[in-house]
Amino acid sequence: MSPGKQASVSEAAAAMAAGARLESMRRRVRLSRLAVLAAIATGPIALCVAVASTPTTVQAATPNKPTAVRTAAATADPGGYAQLFLGAWLRSSADDETSAQAQLAHSMAPDVSLPEPASDALPAPQSVTAVRTAQRGGNAWSVTVAAQYADGSVRYYAVPVVADGPGASFAVTGAPGEVAGPVRATVPKSPYGETVPQGDLSSAMGEFLAAYLTGAGEVDRYLSPGVQLTAVSPAPYKAVAVQQVSAVEEAAAAEEVSADGTPVHVLVSVEARDAAGRWPLAYEVTLKARSGRWEVAALQTGTARDGGAR
Repeated sequence: MSPGKQASVSEAAAAMAAGARLESMRRRVRLSRLAVLAAIATGPIALCVAVASTPTTVQAATPNKPTAVRTAAATADPGGYAQLFLGAWLRSSADDETSAQAQLAHSMAPDVSLPEPASDALPAPQSVTAVRTAQRGGNAWSVTVAAQYADGSVRYYAVPVVADGPGASFAVTGAPGEVAGPVRATVPKSPYGETVPQGDLSSAMGEFLAAYLTGAGEVDRYLSPGVQLTAVSPAPYKAVAVQQVSAVEEAAAAEEVSADGTPVHVLVSVEARDAAGRWPLAYEVTLKARSGRWEVAALQTGTARDGGAR
């Protein structure tokens, strides 16, 4: 083969190698390769024709640019910090700045003065709880903290706090301010509008919750296939009695169990008993019908709208 023809063959091979990298040209490269092989089999003239028909100009593939992934920055949560500070601040006194509570309050807010409680003032609060956190702008926050006392009274304080961006460090920027407590929100109408009479469903709920809370029987026998649920351990109660069962769907109140696979959502109110007394409890449960009986498909942790299976 002449040097010119050898160069042409090398040039075609290079073109085919480059074209293989491009998705859009794979088919053309395969066809060209077949044409060259056929030309070799039929003779030099056909080879020249095949090489001439093979594209030799290939644009380099542009590398894909990495997709920018935006990750959410860690959100500061100064509630716990404000709660810790207010607890130390309310339990400290300017008359004893060497106490552990006073030193803790000073370490968290060196420029904030300590209170001076009178001798007949309320004792220190029994519990201190952050109930609301509001961002005021930038890294500044206002945390409403509730202090509950032994006599049942509750007092609310707004604690100003600053945080760094990711919430790795905090600082109290000023003295707490006593404020009015949060207003009680309007409770929406319950979705459980159907009263379930005594029957198969209410009996199933009584037996299931007895197994779940008292250890009387196996929980698994009341569950739908594939559902996993562990009983409370150690069993906290000695007896459980169903007080009322309400449902979202009318099917739950029917005398007969619905067709297999029918789901219903119920709210079960029970009275649980232990050595310390009687306790009114409530559980939201999703049930499914199977083989003429109701089986537990999920035990809810919240309302039917935003709850999840536990």
